[in-house]
Amino acid sequence: MSNEQSVPANHCAKLRNSTTVFLVGNIEPTMEWYKRLGFESRYFPPGFAILRRDAIEIFLQQHPSYVAPDDPGRREREAWNVYITTDNVEALFEEYLVSGVEITRPLCAQDYGMIEFDVRDLNGHRLVFAQPASRTAKVS
Repeated sequence: MSNEQSVPANHCAKLRNSTTVFLVGNIEPTMEWYKRLGFESRYFPPGFAILRRDAIEIFLQQHPSYVAPDDPGRREREAWNVYITTDNVEALFEEYLVSGVEITRPLCAQDYGMIEFDVRDLNGHRLVFAQPASRTAKVS
């Protein structure tokens, strides 16, 4: 009998949360950029920061010579790095427009029932902000 089979089901660990961790080359400008998204930051020298807005946390780890690798397939697909849900995607979209954050994909309805938009940070990380379409006004 393996260890997995001998552990009663009610004693299995439950996963509770996940935190996105981004590797960055220069942490201070990255922290400043995320302030434009409404994130507060705490810096822990050398080279670590926690960004927080509401229930969302993003960790930054600095490696001074880090440059994101160019991945043509990832770039072509506009692959996401983090998918963040919100209770009012339209208000968040407007907030970011006013703040001057570059929107890389405008507010749009998806076939899988979500309303989304994307931004890309100064390190090339793509963040998607989304809300179930049933909870928002119709987006064309």
